[in-house]
Amino acid sequence: MRPGRHAPDDALLLKMLHSMKLTRALEYRIERKLYRQGKIVGGVYVGRGQEAISVGAAMHIRRGGGEDYDDIVSPSHRDMAVFLMQGVPPERILAQYMGRGAGLTRGRDGNMHMGDLRHRLVAFISHLGDSIPVAAGCALAFTMRGTDQVSFCFFGEGATSRGDWHEGLNFAAVRKLPVIFICNNNQYAYSTHVSKQMRVERVSDRAAGYGIPGESADGNDLLAVYDGVGRAVRRARGGEGPSLLEFVTFRMTGHSAHDDAGYVPKAEFEEWERKDPIERFQDALSRRRLVDAGAIKEMEARIESELDEAVAWAERQRYPEPEECLIGVYHEEGPRPGGGPEGERRAWR
Repeated sequence: MRPGRHAPDDALLLKMLHSMKLTRALEYRIERKLYRQGKIVGGVYVGRGQEAISVGAAMHIRRGGGEDYDDIVSPSHRDMAVFLMQGVPPERILAQYMGRGAGLTRGRDGNMHMGDLRHRLVAFISHLGDSIPVAAGCALAFTMRGTDQVSFCFFGEGATSRGDWHEGLNFAAVRKLPVIFICNNNQYAYSTHVSKQMRVERVSDRAAGYGIPGESADGNDLLAVYDGVGRAVRRARGGEGPSLLEFVTFRMTGHSAHDDAGYVPKAEFEEWERKDPIERFQDALSRRRLVDAGAIKEMEARIESELDEAVAWAERQRYPEPEECLIGVYHEEGPRPGGGPEGERRAWR
């Protein structure tokens, strides 16, 4: 784990460790507890083993400066850390999974298809290739406005075999748009291994066909992700166009909570368990004497306490009324329910 020219300082390193641990702990609650307790109806998709990609990339997302400053993000269903780091509270995410009215889609879905433009998060759908043209469209808007904002787009390697993925990539390349295309190559598109999906050795090899930079790196090495995304962002903000980044990792669970991943050889799980991104990063910080066993235990205890409160809050929220299914379907003039965005936020909290 060797930092590049723009290495994060100690405070950011600790923030990244906390973000990875919070992400895994939250998804553990969702997949291993709430789902099995029958409190979540529908599919549950998590990114265990892939946390370094979301966290390392999200550190470069610009936020907090207003409409002509903040970047935009198109996450996938395995990028929980992006939601958290963009400012979505854990309790609202839990409310989303439990179908409560305080969820991101007001109780009209589970964890799929969620987003929140107030946090600059474009809602995704299960056909993840569809996000690529949308992300390119957002970047086109930035170019037309003359800002240096960047569009971040996350997806799995399976999406790169879809036609809309190639169309979106080509459009972004031709128009030289500020998009960072981030591939979480976790080896399996549901149950199809990457070797059965494409003839090229690396997903990043596909970038050459569109005349844009393509890079591959270890997706379980947080600083490698941070460094690679940082370079791509600097290119995008500098007017040099899009980049395709492939981060090789492994999905340390089934496709969803109901999938036992019986199609994955046991040896693969054992091999990638030894490459766990959180353990690797934690060990690296321990060698630098930024954390010790006591500090780690305290951090984990704080996270568990925070999640206890978040679960309790989410369980107290009401289920939506049937007529609320009509809210937000079509554009409506006037304030949002709850007195506008700020009022809505206060009501949820």
